[in-house]
Amino acid sequence: MAVRANPDLIEELEHFGAHDAMKCYQCGNCTAACSHAEDASTYPRRSIHYLQMGLEKPLRSTLDPWLCYYCGKCSEQCPRGAEPGETMMGIRRWLTAEYDFTGIARRLYRSWTTELAAVLALALLTGIGFFAFGFLRGGGNLSVYDGPGAFLPAHSVHIFDWTMGITLAILLNYNCVRMWQFTMRNENALPVRPGLYLRHLLLLPEHFFTQKRLRACENKTPWVTHMVLMFSYLTMLALIMLFLKDMQSGPQVNWYVHFFGYLSAIGLVTTSILAIRGRIKKTEPYQQHSHESDWMFLGLLLFVSVTGVVQHVAHRLGMPMTANIVYVIHLMGVVPMLVLEVPFSKWSHLAYRPLAIYFSALQQAARAEGAVSLGEPSKPQPAA
Repeated sequence: MAVRANPDLIEELEHFGAHDAMKCYQCGNCTAACSHAEDASTYPRRSIHYLQMGLEKPLRSTLDPWLCYYCGKCSEQCPRGAEPGETMMGIRRWLTAEYDFTGIARRLYRSWTTELAAVLALALLTGIGFFAFGFLRGGGNLSVYDGPGAFLPAHSVHIFDWTMGITLAILLNYNCVRMWQFTMRNENALPVRPGLYLRHLLLLPEHFFTQKRLRACENKTPWVTHMVLMFSYLTMLALIMLFLKDMQSGPQVNWYVHFFGYLSAIGLVTTSILAIRGRIKKTEPYQQHSHESDWMFLGLLLFVSVTGVVQHVAHRLGMPMTANIVYVIHLMGVVPMLVLEVPFSKWSHLAYRPLAIYFSALQQAARAEGAVSLGEPSKPQPAA
């Protein structure tokens, strides 16, 4: 079957950060430098070749960009300055937009003004909504932080959190289904037995919680930073979703929940500052180029982390009015960060990466079974 080329694909990907792909002449230096290049003839050059040739469908169906963790060694070794690491990052942004059925991710990635407007609009609506709820619902008092007559009762915020969380989970999971359709159910994909899905299922939690492919990179600093950021975020999310009443009570400190909250806050603030500092100083190869969405993500993350700390300190110091005001300001950052980043941007990568490793293992297993059924000697497949 003939493959139709899209001559505008290279220009399209420039909006997602892939600016130098046409400089690549497939010399193979990036493959030689990459710690994850298991196939010397394809990785990571195959994705760049698809992009150069305008092969939109093959590019949409490939998993290779998600198997790259952008350590930057490939870009350092490129004699043409083609920035293969940044190209793979740009393809990941484009794939995130392709998986998104709403089209929101595409609009956010293609225009930083659209993303900024969306953040400001959501922040404004959140602030107006919570202040209106606090003042108009009856019984709310800006000078009361928790307990009877609280301006924002924990149970009401809890309902809002769960409603938003379930909605975002549905959106993200539907996008994950689309990823599966593009990569595992396309016209060129090998059929995979249901038993293989079950046999390799543990790859999902294994790679989600360990990020072992990133750890395999020569520079271990990104892995440490990523793990601190990820577990700080997940811990704080679990505390808010499951223990909000305990987190919000006070002003005494409930150490059995606040201890983990303090560790998470330290982790979020520290990693945010380090990431911003690195992108300003451009100390590592992977920090040489920053898409507008990178700055938006880091800015929101730092804003949410700092306002959360300030709100907590104000409450513990017996300043309920200040705590309530800062709490609303904090939520004005939380809602845009979660609504825009979880299904449509950076946080979605926490789902797509382990899924890509899982799907890649399934494809390898299906190829091995196909080779055996045809009587061909099957090559040993590297571990995911």
